[in-house]
Amino acid sequence: MAEGILRHKVAEQGLDVRTDSAGTANYHVGESPDHRAIAAMQRKGVDIRDLRARQFVAADYNEFDLIFAMDQNNYSDMLSLASTEDDINKLRLILDLNGSDGMSVPDPYFGGDEGFNEVHQMLDRACDVLIDEIRG
Repeated sequence: MAEGILRHKVAEQGLDVRTDSAGTANYHVGESPDHRAIAAMQRKGVDIRDLRARQFVAADYNEFDLIFAMDQNNYSDMLSLASTEDDINKLRLILDLNGSDGMSVPDPYFGGDEGFNEVHQMLDRACDVLIDEIRG
């Protein structure tokens, strides 16, 4: 959802930003987003049907200037793949952008549609802050 929101916002604003998303586990590689996430995003005018899951790899540190983890577990997994101080400095928790230091994005998977809407709101605010940072 975070990638879809950010991709949509940067396109609307004409910013040259490359986005990608990845999980730290490999059990959903190649799969589409959850149908409830797709529906929640479509209600907000964002299409994420083209996204496919992939696994985060150490080489991602060479490909991206900023890397955001959704939760503490993913943060730790991603941190373990960092090989330099520069890598470590690229990694942040996404909700830290909202001033929620150390807070994880709740996983809406086992809940109802409302969980996906709440996560969208959190990520939407974080992406707005990120765009402000990008613009400098």
